[in-house]
Amino acid sequence: MGDFGRFLDEMAAAADVAYRRAMASMTASERSLDIGLGGDGTPTMLLDRLIEEPVLDVIGLHGANVLSEEVGWIDRGSSITVVIDPVDGTANSAAGVPISAFAAAIVIDDVIVESLCAWLGTDHKWRAHIDDPQAATTSGRTSLSGSSISLLRPRPTTWKAWSDVARAADRLRILGSSVIEGCLVASGAIDAFCDPGGDVHRIVDIAPTKLIVEKAGGCVRDLKDRPFTFEPAR
Repeated sequence: MGDFGRFLDEMAAAADVAYRRAMASMTASERSLDIGLGGDGTPTMLLDRLIEEPVLDVIGLHGANVLSEEVGWIDRGSSITVVIDPVDGTANSAAGVPISAFAAAIVIDDVIVESLCAWLGTDHKWRAHIDDPQAATTSGRTSLSGSSISLLRPRPTTWKAWSDVARAADRLRILGSSVIEGCLVASGAIDAFCDPGGDVHRIVDIAPTKLIVEKAGGCVRDLKDRPFTFEPAR
């Protein structure tokens, strides 16, 4: 398998077709039906399953391993692993809010070599390859003062830190899709995206956006300033 770009486009196209079909033919209550726990131990909605299945079919044809938010780990003995989040922002789309993304990263020996993130239902795509030159397309801002940022929704355990960051920024958004928000950082539309006080982001959310953000001149760090790894945080 040499053309990873085409492989990623096939996955994104399969996800988008399934997304558009579900949005056109199902009610919000049908899309949001809880069908059990996913591979990450969190609830899976029917919409997740409907979009993941055709993507898994594409990956299966190529014989690659899979790490997905819903199905978990599929080991096919390949040197290539595809890390996917079939629908980042499922709660948005299930409710009819058109802000969700398909995200995938091609990983070889724990190195992300190519990524694609696609805003479902639109033509917006962001991609990066490990050999791409770095291009400074982020805003370049490094301080909260005067910044425009996106935040993960606040939770009881993060409320104080969340409020402190929100007060320090100039403009605040909560879009409900970490993938889209990370890509908007890469394009310079917003200065930063973060989860103040929290440590809940999944590998499948971060892996596809990491290469895109870093090739755009940005950085990806966790709450404790640790770089991204494929080892779950403890």
